[in-house]
Amino acid sequence: MQIYSVTFLRVLRCCFPVLGLVFGAIVAGNIVHAAPLPAPPQLSANSFLLIDNTSGEILAEKNPDMRIEPASLTKLMTAYLVATEIQQGTLNESDLAIISEFAQSMPGSRMFVEAGTTVTIGDLLRGLIVQSGNDASVALAEHVAASEQGFVSMMNRMAESLGMSNTHFMNASGLPDPEHYTTARDLSIISRRMIQDFPVHYALYSQRSFKYNDIEQNNRNKLLWRDGSVDGMKTGHTEAAGYCLVASAVRENMRLTSIVLGTASDKTRLAETQRLLNYGFRFFKTERIYEAGEIIQSARIWMGKSEEIELGVAEDLYVTLPRDAFDTLHSQIELSSYIKAPARIGQEFGRSVITADNQVIGEVPLLALQKVEEGGILRRMKHSIMRYFQ
Repeated sequence: MQIYSVTFLRVLRCCFPVLGLVFGAIVAGNIVHAAPLPAPPQLSANSFLLIDNTSGEILAEKNPDMRIEPASLTKLMTAYLVATEIQQGTLNESDLAIISEFAQSMPGSRMFVEAGTTVTIGDLLRGLIVQSGNDASVALAEHVAASEQGFVSMMNRMAESLGMSNTHFMNASGLPDPEHYTTARDLSIISRRMIQDFPVHYALYSQRSFKYNDIEQNNRNKLLWRDGSVDGMKTGHTEAAGYCLVASAVRENMRLTSIVLGTASDKTRLAETQRLLNYGFRFFKTERIYEAGEIIQSARIWMGKSEEIELGVAEDLYVTLPRDAFDTLHSQIELSSYIKAPARIGQEFGRSVITADNQVIGEVPLLALQKVEEGGILRRMKHSIMRYFQ
């Protein structure tokens, strides 16, 4: 194993935009403290979680795996599935959905669609996201899957595929049911995926009001008015769930998402969410360490047409740390002791072990960025002799 020591000063001169693919090499919860870091705020909530959207680093949590009733936070998955169908080309925002009597009869928050009429998918999405319409949820579900229960099956399959292991849906709107549950951790998964996978549809979450059927309703996420950095996402409330809020905000090219569940009032969920977001933005920073395709290390390759092979990472690598810990960021490059042709693009030949404040915070495999074919017989003989005497 060949070992090289690398500092990150050259890549930490500025904060890169937190966009694009992320390589999840940093272990969640493994925060490094170069200096004493204030403890996260203790919120008046049954469960909460604060996560950096780009690195996936969890910055604060309380009971993140406690099962809770998601109420209208369920609609995050409903909207995600509809956006998936649109992306795949099986659905268009201009398509017309026929409103059933069952959809119109939904209790609770509504966008006030009428049975027997047709409504565009685009309007139903806005009614779902902005107005939190239970009727819009069912209308979308019936249009996509012919029935709400068919759509619920799709929701549960999608939850499983995304790794939401403590989530189970019974309906598309969030109406109470003993078998309808999720967790703060699982909600962070669907929230991050919505933002990353469907940025165009995510923009709907920042829309402050929507008018349909001559009825204009405001977005229930009042942080859109109180905090200019907040651009989403969704409120939820039932008697059993309490007042819940998933919120996402961007400051200085850093996006954080907070999940606050089970507070006593709308006022409390707003205040506690702002406390959590302010803590994350005040004390942490996210930076890009490696760029996809960037040459991180050149290594000797034997028996090939080339003498060297260039190594890098497949996807951008971001790290979230306390702000003063970046001065201690360091990488140790470890390469395979014998790299032999032929080599294919993406083949692993080493790793970069990343430390901060002398603590290992993660590692990332180093992959071949180029193809190296096997050399001719004379070159292979020469390299064999060189290896023998080495």
